[in-house]
Amino acid sequence: MQENLFRKAQNADTNAIQHLVFKVLREYGLEPDSNSTDADLNNIEANYFKTGGTFLVIINDQREILGTGGILPHSKTYCELRKMYLDKSIRGKGLGLTLLTKLINQAKELGFTHITLETASVLKEAIELYQSVGFKPFSPPHLSPRCDQAFQLDLHLFLDPNQK
Repeated sequence: MQENLFRKAQNADTNAIQHLVFKVLREYGLEPDSNSTDADLNNIEANYFKTGGTFLVIINDQREILGTGGILPHSKTYCELRKMYLDKSIRGKGLGLTLLTKLINQAKELGFTHITLETASVLKEAIELYQSVGFKPFSPPHLSPRCDQAFQLDLHLFLDPNQK
């Protein structure tokens, strides 16, 4: 039986993480941009961990990275959910909700009160997942070039679906 494991990412995972993220983006007709929107993946430890955030990966028995997601701090109270992508082979199995819940709970533990995210309309399944845990649409000052929607979650209102 295949077991999926959640663990913190490290810079040694960079190539595998970029491969997965870029593959999923292309599946949905979105263009990766390693020099701008996706530049945070070039140094995960510096961009996430050293700034007070986190980045998780889902790996299988063969140590292949099948899922990613990060919490990127923007201030003492607000952070951004970034790079949450799942390989097609593990979608629809509850791992997205588990990853999202872990990331939200870590954001709360790190002391953040709000979490935002930007996404593209073509990522319909992801949007449904975000809304299912309480993310609400909002209008940020600007959006990343490939994104056309933004969502925000007040972490005080988040109810862990595993504890309902």
